[in-house]
Amino acid sequence: MDIELWWFLALPLFFALGWLAARIDIRQVVHESRALPRSYLSGLNFLLNEQQDKAIDAFIEAVKIDPQTIELHFALGSLFRRRGETDRAIRMHQNLVDREDLSEEQRLQALAELGQDYLKAGLLDRAEAVFAQLRNSRLNDLALRYLLEIYQQEKDWAKAVEAAKALPDHESVMWRKEVANFYCELATSALASSKCDDTQKYLDEAFSINRRCVRASLVQGDLLAAQGRYEQAIDVWKRVESQDPIYLALVAERVMDAHAKLGRVEQGQTLLRSWLERHASLDLLDEVFHWELEKEGSRAAYDLVREELRRNPTLLGLDKLLEAALLHAPSEQRGDIELVKQLIHGHTRRVARYRCAECGFKARQFQWRCPACGGWETYPPRRTEEYDLAP
Repeated sequence: MDIELWWFLALPLFFALGWLAARIDIRQVVHESRALPRSYLSGLNFLLNEQQDKAIDAFIEAVKIDPQTIELHFALGSLFRRRGETDRAIRMHQNLVDREDLSEEQRLQALAELGQDYLKAGLLDRAEAVFAQLRNSRLNDLALRYLLEIYQQEKDWAKAVEAAKALPDHESVMWRKEVANFYCELATSALASSKCDDTQKYLDEAFSINRRCVRASLVQGDLLAAQGRYEQAIDVWKRVESQDPIYLALVAERVMDAHAKLGRVEQGQTLLRSWLERHASLDLLDEVFHWELEKEGSRAAYDLVREELRRNPTLLGLDKLLEAALLHAPSEQRGDIELVKQLIHGHTRRVARYRCAECGFKARQFQWRCPACGGWETYPPRRTEEYDLAP
């Protein structure tokens, strides 16, 4: 009973203390808000209403009134960069870096913002220098990711490998795919310079990171073919079917050229037809059609495409069928077939593109790296129309 009475008497005291603390907090907030420039509050209001132009004007006025508003400098610089006004963003963040009253944490943040400004402006050498300064700081991981992006844009694949290996998540699946492609870029460059030993060294690195790297198999076969070892090259390219059969379209021409060098064109045709039967592909069909037309004639090519069109009806396949029909049709029918082919071809141009699986960007040429989002191996050699038919 005594305890309950004590709590009853203490309640008014606790209430009074809470009321007093709230009044103190409210006075503090009111005092701080009055100390802020009016233009600062107006800028916040414009920003919340997504009126960026007016917000920037208001923030610029606030900075003029109170140059010590460091956080406002950061916000204003970011707004400039988002609007594409990189020159103004660079000046804003450079002024922050040059200030002597900044804490170490604020200076690092200012450097990071300045590096992003340079990157957005396309000044890669300056961006690289800034992010290099941030290495071994608390922003080390952020700096590495931006450096990795810079090295990829500069096509400095050796530095890209170094930066990727320094990242904390360097064992992820995405990381393995990216770094294997970096080594493939190095291998391709070495092969173009006839540096066979270096090519093999880079390919070994790529396979050690990603055993299922299709691109490494393609380059490995190219290396063997360049050395005249066509039989071994064909065996390497055949591995692509087990690695990822969707890439067989990239192997088809290589395989047929190697078989032609060995005098075994018919064997190569048989292999390609078996691939086409197991893994329908418009690009693979195009290669098989080319060799069928050259070796067996227009009638055989027409029969091949007609049978494939029955199995996988597509506009692109129909366009190829009309091309074959035009070659062996009687002269009096060619005009009508040509007219229909032109109509179909006008529609197929829109679907005869490769599409990035990550961002949806479309391109006429196959890309190992998407030029829009920068993803690696996001452009499978599959035409846009084929996505609607994929299981």
